[in-house]
Amino acid sequence: MLNPSKNLIVLPSARPEVTESYSATDQEIARAIARAQENLLRQQKPDGHWCGELIVDSTLCSDYILFLHWCGEVDAQLQRRCVRHILKRQLPDGGWNIYHGGPSEINASTKAYFALKLAGCSVDAPFMQEARATIMRLGGIPQMNTFSKLYLALLGQFPWKYLPAIPVEIVLLPRWAPFHIYKMSSWSRGMIIPLAIINHFKPTRILPGEKQLHELYPLGTEQSDLRLLRSEKFWTWRNFFLRVDDVFKFLRPLRIQPLRRRALEAAERWMLERVGEGSDGLAAVFPAMLNSLIALRALGYSKKNPVYAKAEKDFTGLFVDDPEDFRIQPCLSPIWDTAINVIALAESGVSPDHPALQKATDWLVNKEVRIRGDWAVNNPHPQASGWAFEYNNIYYPDTDDTAMVLMALRTVRPKDPQTLDAIFRRALDWQLSFQCDDGGWGAFDRNVTTEWLEDMPFADHNAILDPTCSDLTARTLELFGYIGFDPNHPAVKRALEYLIRTQEDDGSWYGRWGVNYIYGTWQVLRGLRAIGQDMTQDWILRGRDWLESCQNNDGGWGETCATYDNPGAKGIGESTASQTAWAVMGICACGELDRPSIQRGLRFLLSSQKPDGSWDEQQITGTGFPRTFYLKYDFYRQNFPLLALATYVNRRSGLGHRPGFYRCDYVGRVTPCAPDRFWNEKIKPAAMRNSI
Repeated sequence: MLNPSKNLIVLPSARPEVTESYSATDQEIARAIARAQENLLRQQKPDGHWCGELIVDSTLCSDYILFLHWCGEVDAQLQRRCVRHILKRQLPDGGWNIYHGGPSEINASTKAYFALKLAGCSVDAPFMQEARATIMRLGGIPQMNTFSKLYLALLGQFPWKYLPAIPVEIVLLPRWAPFHIYKMSSWSRGMIIPLAIINHFKPTRILPGEKQLHELYPLGTEQSDLRLLRSEKFWTWRNFFLRVDDVFKFLRPLRIQPLRRRALEAAERWMLERVGEGSDGLAAVFPAMLNSLIALRALGYSKKNPVYAKAEKDFTGLFVDDPEDFRIQPCLSPIWDTAINVIALAESGVSPDHPALQKATDWLVNKEVRIRGDWAVNNPHPQASGWAFEYNNIYYPDTDDTAMVLMALRTVRPKDPQTLDAIFRRALDWQLSFQCDDGGWGAFDRNVTTEWLEDMPFADHNAILDPTCSDLTARTLELFGYIGFDPNHPAVKRALEYLIRTQEDDGSWYGRWGVNYIYGTWQVLRGLRAIGQDMTQDWILRGRDWLESCQNNDGGWGETCATYDNPGAKGIGESTASQTAWAVMGICACGELDRPSIQRGLRFLLSSQKPDGSWDEQQITGTGFPRTFYLKYDFYRQNFPLLALATYVNRRSGLGHRPGFYRCDYVGRVTPCAPDRFWNEKIKPAAMRNSI
């Protein structure tokens, strides 16, 4: 149906015979969809892409102040803006948290206190006294994680000898060794290689007495043995690695110069390659980018050196220059945001020929990665493809973005079907090659799942591995289902077995990249329906029943990041637009659209939509590193509710989802086809159902 006032395409009304089965009228839903479409289209960039802000905790501004003082090059105005940012986020108990509504956290609180003290705040100020009291209640500096202690060591506030060694020689370990740098997750490599360089030089700036942190050590601990504690049992992986760490520290004074020199050169070369052209900084993510700036300085690079100048420019590209509240983003999310927005707009009825969608898909096509990056070490697939999360990050495309981009590309009528066909075939083969031995998909690498590495002393950031997860696996199945991938293919069989195996006892699934069980359960149910599973199977309905069991009284759903520490809190939280949208889509995937849970969820979304077509959402619903780092995608509150409304109306209209322009005739072979032919062939239930 054409909306003449805005020239937007909105969904047709559902069949009148079921009008009374839901709590909102067709007209209400159509108006909400039109407003949400307009809201997204207003925010599209001139070249066709979208990029919303990623909102995080105070630690990034705190780390940046620490970096400025380590460099000895403090920008007073920028520091003042960071201080305002930090103070604005101080909690009533004096500490700082790592997600909205969460408790004070030791690393965030100590970094914030230190940053404020370096910036000149008096330790006698009431807010500093309150912060100090909370930090001491949490155990003080000894309770911080290794990476946070390392930043303190750079400023002389934690002894280097008590930090786990990160020997730069690890970069030389061969691929056949039990451990080498490609056994770690991509984001850990990006952090640890520059940290290994820093660990060699230990470039410490000595602070004046009034800037030091003696007061944050519990009485009697500052001069004590601050090494990581060993397990009570004699033989554990943790104790093994701590003994190896002792050996490294014993050997360090021997200074085996030729090997160390070779390792430093290799680490520098590795880092420079990934800071160079084709990348918006090392791994294009804040921790690695900041560490690379420190490492380059330690290696003797001046500010005027072109390599350092580029790295610094990339880093400042993360700044949000809001005069009221300066912020730093952990990275930028244009590929992810653009793909989801295209899907939401197309599924909600925007024409596949609409100029906005055409421009967006052209932009996405041009962002395909065509070099074999770090992933090629663990994955022998010969042809490069895939999409990264950021604008330019050629070494690190990922399976999540690639699946989402391909789902977006299938919804828009291609200008050049042959070119897009070649891209689709190439990217689909690439995606399929990342299936891990357990049947699931990880994000950036294949089979980076060696669990004993989590006990390495410098791995307490809870992210050294790139584990397979239910949400990525199900999203890949969703993609396969939409393009008619053979549901009897062994890869699909193994993925389904993986999802059955990873289901929780209560019917839910853990969400690695979104908060948390609501995210995982929604994505699994959506993926299962797309690939043609019989959604009346008991194990599937248990997932639906779990979602319904945690619906809030207001009709919405909510869940907090606390569930990563305490699974007993799963499904509990203030209702949010994004999580309500996920839950509604998950329940819709199981059919029975007149269920009260769906109707109440729709009513929540309709009643909470703002006049501009968006929804408010303060809570964080995105996950970086569970239990360590979370992020709020500003577009989640805008695109997922639209997709949920569209999903509901499409299901009621008998579509299920909007027809696409590609179907998969066999593995690795994708051919363009007309939407009607695609849809008529694809929905034959007997051909699609494959009960495990």
